Amino acid sequence: MRRRAARGQHLGLIGLIGLIGLIGTAQAQTRPLSDSAYASVITCGPGNDFYLAFGHSALRICDPARGIDYAYNYGTFDFGAPHFYWNFARGMMNYCLSRSHFPNFLATYDYERRAVWEQRLNLTPQEVNNLYLMLEWNYLPENRYYQYDFFRDNCATRVRDMVENAFGHRTPIYAPCDGKSYRQLVHESAGPCQQWWTLGVDLLLGARTDVSQGVREAMFHPLRMMETFGQSTAGSADCRQSMVQPAKQHLQDHREPLRRSFPPVVVFALLLAVVALLTAKGWWRPWMDRLLFSIAGLAGLFLCFMWFGTNHWCTRWNLNILWLSPLLLLIAIRHRKSPAWGLWLQEGCFAVALVWVVVCGLSAAILPIIIMLALRVACLIPRRPQPPRQRH
Repeated sequence: MRRRAARGQHLGLIGLIGLIGLIGTAQAQTRPLSDSAYASVITCGPGNDFYLAFGHSALRICDPARGIDYAYNYGTFDFGAPHFYWNFARGMMNYCLSRSHFPNFLATYDYERRAVWEQRLNLTPQEVNNLYLMLEWNYLPENRYYQYDFFRDNCATRVRDMVENAFGHRTPIYAPCDGKSYRQLVHESAGPCQQWWTLGVDLLLGARTDVSQGVREAMFHPLRMMETFGQSTAGSADCRQSMVQPAKQHLQDHREPLRRSFPPVVVFALLLAVVALLTAKGWWRPWMDRLLFSIAGLAGLFLCFMWFGTNHWCTRWNLNILWLSPLLLLIAIRHRKSPAWGLWLQEGCFAVALVWVVVCGLSAAILPIIIMLALRVACLIPRRPQPPRQRH
């Protein structure tokens, strides 16, 4: 028994020595920064493609004394990953933290002619070093991947969380925001030249994105976060200072201006006018109904998949399913043999959807589509037979 106890103590001592050695090795690989080091939030302006319309955020750690100048980017993904598009559609897309030399990072955005700003954080040397160690730990292969969420966990929210952790006990006090919803912020970013993209986004986003958001939630948007950081403070109750220094612009926006596309609201208004004219003249044919309702019903099945079959937080409770209803597939099959209660139910769904679109400020192009579908469903509702006129 004594020999076993002595052997156990010997192994425990060896394990402790090994642990100390590992800690020492890690500290040697990630040495403390000098007092001249600083940390910054990097904000990149929007690009011309829709997925670049919101800009980008990164963190910079610069220590001239040690020759360190890194950009830490939480917005990296691999197009060549297995099942990339399927995982993206299901909301199971993995992004990762990448690290590059800041001049190389800047050259990428210079090539894309996008603006870049830098806001130096008002951190102590110890806080800068702590942020650097956190980023390096997060950059380890086993820690760098995370499941992306467009609104709640993206390149900007990750930067926001790291900045808050860097300030430690000095709690940031953010300037109040205007309380806009996620959908409203998306509309602002898209602009008048990307109305078709706005229509597509409005079809996919659910009612969760129509709720007024707080200041931290609004910082999913990189440009919003840059504005908020510039107006906010951090520190103790009796001593507060600005979170960041005034923004320094490294690159100007030199993008080619976007061309205005034909507005979708005009396209669908003209389509509604054509359908109404054909209906009034009696030139509308049953196969046209079946085609129209089949397209709308299949779109409704896709919205059901995005709601129930994916991990996307923002596509749930999508009330567009009221007018892009799978019930329209049954109406397409049964046509005039559809039960009256089903047709009236669908008409009621159209009415609720119209109110939702107007109240929540969805794309105006949706309104003529709903009216067009409602018109054609109304034409299928059986009319009560008129009593025969009596001859005198």
